[in-house]
Amino acid sequence: MKKQADAARLAAANEAGPRVEVYHKTWCSYSRAALALLREKGVRFEDIDITDDDIRERQMIERAHAASVPQIFVDGESIGGYDELAALDDHGLLDELLGRGLKLPRAA
Repeated sequence: MKKQADAARLAAANEAGPRVEVYHKTWCSYSRAALALLREKGVRFEDIDITDDDIRERQMIERAHAASVPQIFVDGESIGGYDELAALDDHGLLDELLGRGLKLPRAA
């Protein structure tokens, strides 16, 4: 019950919250896990399927400086892939990042 209330609260906050983009491939279990986690939290995100899209895949690589999927961006900042997304969630930081649009520190 608490999870549903939290998800509803986050979904409402996300309407005006940060822009979330997820580059993924349909055959990738990590991609599916990332999409499932974001959906479970009620996050609105741009679903960018690059399974058969070389142009968007190159765009992802240029933006993320990584070729692995998924690659997740919050307000244009790369947060990495599923492992990083799950770690943020495990430490209670994902809700803050998505619910309030907190900025990630930029790499030096």
